[in-house]
Amino acid sequence: EVLAVDIDPALVQEFAGELTKVVEADATDTTTLEQLGAKDFDAAVVGIGTNIEASVLIVLALSDLGLTNIWAKATNEKHARILERTGAAHVVFPEQRMGERVAHLINERLLDFISFGDEFAIARLIAPEPLLGLPLVTSQCRKKYDVTVVGVKREGEDFIHAVPDTIIFPGDELVVSGRIHDLEAFSAM
Repeated sequence: EVLAVDIDPALVQEFAGELTKVVEADATDTTTLEQLGAKDFDAAVVGIGTNIEASVLIVLALSDLGLTNIWAKATNEKHARILERTGAAHVVFPEQRMGERVAHLINERLLDFISFGDEFAIARLIAPEPLLGLPLVTSQCRKKYDVTVVGVKREGEDFIHAVPDTIIFPGDELVVSGRIHDLEAFSAM
């Protein structure tokens, strides 16, 4: 069940058919949120980034209602610190994360990329040419490139977990884990 609250009537109209309940209201007001039953939800997401004051006031109102699982979007580090101090349990920087992700995806072989923030990542990529026709044990991905092939997706087939005997074919998509610079080097070979 999802309750969406916004002061923009056009947005309320746009999402009315997609979400459980969409209400035009001022979410910065604790009384309004209480009347809408916001305290009965397991989690709250505050997706305002452009109006720092509104995002902080909404997080504060949700926190005052007793919600502890509050996710909030921040535009900078100071905004994030304020959100955390007013009750946000999770602060995200979607634009920054997407920018980092896109930077890695510029490499044409990388199809998807998830960084864990400690120089470790998982990537989905098109199988590099030197691996084609070889079982993983022979290609020595882990020894030569310090990456681990976790799984393989072939067109028209289900995803399979990689084992040493897995042979890589042209067009295979690989799910690979390792340090970011190792993944980038592996995908570029």
